[in-house]
Amino acid sequence: MADVVERTVGAAGRSGSPAPSAMLRRLVRATTDTAGRGFTFWRRSIQARVVVSTVLLSAIVVGVVGWFLLQQTRDGLVDARVRTVVAEAGNETNDAETRLAAVPGTDDDVSRQLAQLVEPIILRGQSRGFDVVLSGPVDDEPTNLAAGGTRYSPGLELTSVPDRLVGHFDSSSSTAWTFTTIDHADGASEPGVVVGSRVQLPADRSFYTLYYVFPMQQERETMALVARAMLTAGILLLVLVAGLTWLVTRQVVSPVRLARRVAERLAAGQLEERMRVRGDDDIARLATSFNQMASSLQRQIRQLEELSRVQRRFTSDVSHELRTPLTTVRMAGDVLHDARDSFDPVTARASELLQSELDRFEGLLTDLLEISRFDAGAAVLDLDDVNLTDIAHRVVDMTRGLAEQRSTSVEVRATSEPCLAEADGRRVERIVRNLVSNAIDHAESGGIVVHVAGDEHAAAIAVRDHGVGLAPGEAALVFNRFWRADPARARTSGGTGLGLSIALEDTHLHGGWLQAWGLPGQGAQFRLTLPRRAGGVLRQSPLPLVPEDSEGSTP
Repeated sequence: MADVVERTVGAAGRSGSPAPSAMLRRLVRATTDTAGRGFTFWRRSIQARVVVSTVLLSAIVVGVVGWFLLQQTRDGLVDARVRTVVAEAGNETNDAETRLAAVPGTDDDVSRQLAQLVEPIILRGQSRGFDVVLSGPVDDEPTNLAAGGTRYSPGLELTSVPDRLVGHFDSSSSTAWTFTTIDHADGASEPGVVVGSRVQLPADRSFYTLYYVFPMQQERETMALVARAMLTAGILLLVLVAGLTWLVTRQVVSPVRLARRVAERLAAGQLEERMRVRGDDDIARLATSFNQMASSLQRQIRQLEELSRVQRRFTSDVSHELRTPLTTVRMAGDVLHDARDSFDPVTARASELLQSELDRFEGLLTDLLEISRFDAGAAVLDLDDVNLTDIAHRVVDMTRGLAEQRSTSVEVRATSEPCLAEADGRRVERIVRNLVSNAIDHAESGGIVVHVAGDEHAAAIAVRDHGVGLAPGEAALVFNRFWRADPARARTSGGTGLGLSIALEDTHLHGGWLQAWGLPGQGAQFRLTLPRRAGGVLRQSPLPLVPEDSEGSTP
């Protein structure tokens, strides 16, 4: 039966509430998230930092001042109490000596004289709130209150008189006092002051010691009251300081936050946004200056936009207008090129050069029209699932003749599986063709390798050449329009200087990356990375930007 109960409980434990480890993980995760949000808020909010810093510094100041005041108050209360009890003990001792002096000389009853000495003091102590201990007589042996013969107030424990005070009267007869803890027979205890004095009994001419035990409960209650009052006042003061600091910082931080929001809207293109100006203080003048800056930026941006629009329109119009005369010249050039065999060698060569330059001019016009479409935002994608491996092989086949002219080999290295991506096949092929043609131009008869790879989120093509390479800083310039690393270098492929710029625009249209790496004498590598699905966000590329065969470089 016990086994049955134990198995049932274990099953219930497994099927019931979550395991303690899972609950602990959730608790740790929640704590971490809360701490992260708190740290972010602390890092971003200058108002919170100012308020917390001011409150902490105020708390330190209030604590130090409060501690100093409490010490001064305690010392004042204790000193006043000690002076009072010492004076009262002295009065009681003087009164006792006066009574003893009035005892007849024939009275030699020690017990009766002791009673006459201590009992009136005990009675007055009960009415005035102090206790009395009478010990003695004094002899050559150390005094021991518990040895017997000691008379004291009812309910008082003899441990209330410290041994150090008792030992004082073994070697001195002067009045002394000390702090103590008063113990009562009912188990209660309280702080107090003990004052000791010597008196001589006429009956046996012996010295006895009177200990007056005065409680300090009232002073302790007073100190507790003062401490509570100061603590309450300190907390209220800190709350007031926090509130005032929050209000003051809010007056400064609020305009700054407003300026931040207006700046964000201006950065987002809302150029009409302005700050509200109130008053004539420094914040108002800052807002006025900010608005003037925004207005100036708006005018300049509008001027630049208009200039850019005019330039784009001019490029587009010129490109379109040149189409008609180019068509006419092309027709004439084709006629001359077809009839070159009947010309003399010089005229035949001129017709070939004319045909070549017409091809280059037509390509330039095509690229300019494409650039104008990008500038106007009219370029769109015709998406489909394309195989980057097939595109790489197709481009290599198209450029094989050009590569053979430069004594350059072009090789494709890819896996046997298709490398698919949702993209515009025509534009991707144009990107790869530009990269391969550019590599052939700069390969210096070295081999060119086209790498193709993909993973779960991205697909990539990298074109690696072993030619002249790129100088430091040129990797960020190669995609600029009409930029050339060496202006004196001839273009064997008839490029227009816009190929890499168009490739970069095509890549951005896909939401991808087009990056370059190069070192002088070690060649260069261009890497195209596209998301597997249109609209996807790239986090990394399946291929490294820095090739593994480079020297002295790390990815």
